[in-house]
Amino acid sequence: MNNLYRTNYCGKVLENDVDKEIRVSGWVENIRDHGGVIFVDLRDETGTVQLVSNDPNMFLHLTKESVLKVDGKVRKRDEDDYNPNIATGTVEILVSRLEVLSKALNVLPFEVKTSHEVSEDIRLKYRYLDLRNKKVHDNIVLRSKVLKYMRNMMDEMGFTEVQTPIITVSSPEGARDFVIPSRKYHGKFYALPQAPQIFKQLLMTSGFDKYYQIAPCFRDEDTRADRTLEFYQLDFEMAFANEEDVFEVGEKVFYNVFKEFSDREVSPYPFKRITYKDAMLLYGTDKPDLRNPLLIKDISEVFVNSDFKPFRGVTVRAITVDDIASNSNSWFNDIVDYAKSIGMPGIGYLSMLEDGTFKGPIDKFLTDEDREVLINKCDVKKNSVIFFIADKDSNKCAKNAGMIRTYLGNKMDLIDKNRYEFCIITDFPMYEYDEDMGGYIFTHNPFNMPKGGMEGLSNPNLEEITAIQYDFVCNGNEMASGAVRNHDIEIMKKAFSLAGYSEEDVKTRFRSLYTAFQYGAPPHAGMAPGIDRIIMLLKDEPNLREVQAFPIAPNGIDSMMGCPSELTEQQLRELHIKIR
Repeated sequence: MNNLYRTNYCGKVLENDVDKEIRVSGWVENIRDHGGVIFVDLRDETGTVQLVSNDPNMFLHLTKESVLKVDGKVRKRDEDDYNPNIATGTVEILVSRLEVLSKALNVLPFEVKTSHEVSEDIRLKYRYLDLRNKKVHDNIVLRSKVLKYMRNMMDEMGFTEVQTPIITVSSPEGARDFVIPSRKYHGKFYALPQAPQIFKQLLMTSGFDKYYQIAPCFRDEDTRADRTLEFYQLDFEMAFANEEDVFEVGEKVFYNVFKEFSDREVSPYPFKRITYKDAMLLYGTDKPDLRNPLLIKDISEVFVNSDFKPFRGVTVRAITVDDIASNSNSWFNDIVDYAKSIGMPGIGYLSMLEDGTFKGPIDKFLTDEDREVLINKCDVKKNSVIFFIADKDSNKCAKNAGMIRTYLGNKMDLIDKNRYEFCIITDFPMYEYDEDMGGYIFTHNPFNMPKGGMEGLSNPNLEEITAIQYDFVCNGNEMASGAVRNHDIEIMKKAFSLAGYSEEDVKTRFRSLYTAFQYGAPPHAGMAPGIDRIIMLLKDEPNLREVQAFPIAPNGIDSMMGCPSELTEQQLRELHIKIR
């Protein structure tokens, strides 16, 4: 290896190198003084190697994280000094020459080896130090391997990689755009794409059969554990395809990636299909964790004419849990406290005792017929407990029941953490009522095909219109979203009109698709698996920022780069902007 800085990597110095003169370069990870004999651990991307010197002054002024170039002879360590925790633990380098390539400050913001114990704000401010931590570094290395694996898969399936623009037009696609003021065109703006949605559809109209890219997406919204301002997805689209064609590709991508990069069990495909309506009823969420065996039942009918006023005439959902009726009061009080923490007034529950009778405050309001219905519908057994969730708002009731289901699953340790369980949620509602807007808006992507096409849009109840839209879900995480796209200009105009857009609005705001679809557009469909979420699940990380190289903090500030930042007066003038 003809290299000015090294003939060997630190982590690759092994016993077959004993008695060789070598050169290594890297960062000082640790300095240890053993009674006047100083040892230095030198680290590069491959690992660490121990340095030792016969010259007591050679290491005197070194600081941790300084960068060194070292020449020396490899020698075997004394057997008592072996370090079984590292690959180079049986050897060391007797240093003959040392050059400090870059000296680090005496005081570091944190110790690299324990950076995960520091607050996230500090870690992100000094992210280049944090990335030297092996655990953090390995996340980024895995990301690289997964991306390469995905590209190879897509190439093998006949997809063509195409890069779409980063600077584009503002578009109402479900989130707030990042906008870019135009210097040249006074008062006009570009935008960063929330996703390559319009471009992927235009590529299908352009005659490409199968497109993909590792696409950056930008959304100006509040961050959370599973969403950041900038994220990446494996974006793909197929011409002359229906949802089953897309499912086949998506299932292959997810199954192969999780099988290749994890030792855990992965649910075989075809993945379970669940309609949005059933998901909200049975699991209380459109991203259910199927590892949790608990199911939600709708028992509203039992209480339609009940004397128990809180449940009468409202939506009531129930979750049955076996073998807990004898648990302590404090165990149940924890669940009541959790219910209050999510905005519920509390939570009612009813226990079936060993003699087959019910115990609980609600029991006295039940008839024998009511009890029989509950037993059959909720699959109640001796020593089971039924938890009740009720609300006038059926959507709120469903979501509360979903959160209680998740809490109970975790509290009782019912969830198998050594498994990836996938499912596909289908038939999402196309529209939802927005009180702030005073009308109906698109629930998700406005370019999805309504189920039944033009006929499907004729339903007078807009909330019953569904889109041919689907989400891939794993262990309670939305992993991908996709749809069969609207390729018919007349259906497109009708769909937008129901959301309050005139034909002129569509023509102006979606000029490219409106025009392109009038020159022949094939039926097409696609989806976009989230890269960051895939790595997050593979590495068991709590948030996406742990698998991104240089993420922005949850508060939207990048203290490392110093953004968002102010512009100079000259820059503002050039962009025709006045700060108000």
